[in-house]
Amino acid sequence: MRHLISLLAILAGPALAKPDADTKAWLAHTAQLSSDAMEGRDAGSPGHARAIDLVERWFKAARLQPAGEGGTFRQTVPLHEVAVTAADMRVVAPDGSAAPLKFLHDITPRPATDLPATLAGAMRFAGYCSKLEAGPELKGKIAVCYGSRRAGRAQAAERLAAVSAAGAAALLTIDDAGFAMEPPRWPDAYARAVAHAGAALPAGLPQFRVNGAALARLIAGSQRLAAAILTDASLHRDLESFDLPGRFEARLTTAQRSFTSQQLIGLLPGTDKAKAAEFLLLGTHIDGYGFGEPVNVDGLYNGTLDDAGYVALLARLAERRKGKGFARPVLFAAWTAEEKGLLGARWWLAHPTVPKAQVVGVINLDQLRPLFPLKALTLHGLGQNTLADTAKAVAEGLKIEIRPDREPERNLIRRVDSWPFMEAGIPAVNFVFAYNPRTEEERIYRDWYNRRYHRPQDDISTPMDLDAARDFNRFFYALVETAANGAAKPVVKSVPPSP
Repeated sequence: MRHLISLLAILAGPALAKPDADTKAWLAHTAQLSSDAMEGRDAGSPGHARAIDLVERWFKAARLQPAGEGGTFRQTVPLHEVAVTAADMRVVAPDGSAAPLKFLHDITPRPATDLPATLAGAMRFAGYCSKLEAGPELKGKIAVCYGSRRAGRAQAAERLAAVSAAGAAALLTIDDAGFAMEPPRWPDAYARAVAHAGAALPAGLPQFRVNGAALARLIAGSQRLAAAILTDASLHRDLESFDLPGRFEARLTTAQRSFTSQQLIGLLPGTDKAKAAEFLLLGTHIDGYGFGEPVNVDGLYNGTLDDAGYVALLARLAERRKGKGFARPVLFAAWTAEEKGLLGARWWLAHPTVPKAQVVGVINLDQLRPLFPLKALTLHGLGQNTLADTAKAVAEGLKIEIRPDREPERNLIRRVDSWPFMEAGIPAVNFVFAYNPRTEEERIYRDWYNRRYHRPQDDISTPMDLDAARDFNRFFYALVETAANGAAKPVVKSVPPSP
C-alpha cells in the first residue's frame, strides 16, 4: 500500500502533470518490480525468484522468444558466498577499558574464507600506507591506514601490498571522507562476498573498512586528534605514523553457502537475413540488495532506480514492438548478481546462449537517475566504439548533450554490466544523467547518492522528474532502433581505459 500511495503521489505531482501512456506504463512496471513483495530482489532469494517470474511473464506477453538455456528464457548462475554473520569488535585501552566498534556502522570486516574467528593485536597508524610509510615497525601489528582515493597517494592495491610486505597482522582502512565526489556512507547493508561456484572467494590478510567517525576510538590515548588527522588527509597533506596505545580485538562469525540465481534472456528476432548473425544485446540487472542493515528503521532495500526502472524499460520496449523485429536480432537480458560483482553478465560471457562472436553491440542501462531535467548524458564508451558514436548522434538529434566521464576517479565505467563486454572487445555503452558543477541538479544528484543509493530509501517514493524519464526512454527507443537497423554493425575503435 505504501508503494501504491507513493506512485499515485508521483503521478499527481508537479514533475509531470499529464504523463503520457508510455511513461505511466513504465512507472507502473517500475513500482511493481521494486515493491515490497519483491523483497529487494537479492540474488538467489525468494523475492528475486518472484521478480524473475514477473519479468518472464512480461517478456512472454510482449512476444519475445526464449533465448536462455534449454529453450527457456532462463539461465542459471551457480554462486558461492562467504558472509560475516556476526562480529564483536572493540579497542581495549591499557587500563583494560573497552570502546566498542559497532558492526556495519563503525567497522565492517571484509568477508574471507580464512577470516580468523578471533583477532587481537597492537595497532600502528601508518598514514596512507605507501611503501615508504609501511615500514618494519608494522611487523606483527595491525596496520591502520587512511584509504585515500585520490591520485598521488597509495591506493588500495598498494596499501595492501605494502602492509603485507611489512608483516602486518591485519589492515584497518579509514574511509576517505575527503573524496567529495563519492563520500563514504554508513551503515553497510551487510558483509558478504559472492563468486561464481568454483571461483576463488576472498582470502588472505584480514581487512576491515572503518568509518572515519570511529578513528577517535582507535587512537584514544595517543595525544593525537582524530579530527586533525581527518582534516589533514582530506587536504592531501602528509600524515605522521605512530603506535597506538590500545589493542584491537575482534570475534568474528562467518558462514558459507552455495546457491543459484537465475537471469533472463529474451529474443526479438531480426528481419534481415543478412544480419541474422549480428545480435544487439540490451542489458540491465534485475538483482538488488534485498534485506540489510536498517537505515531510518527500514531494512528493505527496494532498488527502484537501481535497477528496477531499467528492467521495466526493457519490458516497455518489448511491449511497444509486439513481436515486430528490427533488421538485426535483439537480445533482452535481465542479469543477476550485478551488485555482487557483475557476476551474471560475466557468467553469460563464459556460457553464452547465442554465439558470443555474434554479439555486435551492447546497450547497458544502469546508473540512470531521472531526478532532474535531461539535458546531458555521460556516455561510457565514448571514443571507444562506433556504437557510442551512434548514441551521440541520436542524443544530439534530441538536443541531449553527450559528455565524457568528468569524474573518472569514481571508476563508474567498471561498476556496471557493460564493462565485461568492453573487456571482451565487444562494443558497449552505458549512460549516466549528467549535471553541471554547483547547480541545483548537482545538489539533487549528490543528495540522492548520499541518502538513497544502495539504501532502503531507493524506493518508489523517490521524487522523480517524469519528464526526464520520458525523455530518456524516448532516447533509448530511438537508439535501439537506429543501432538495430543500421547498415554497418558497430565496431571497436580503441581499447577501454585500464584501471
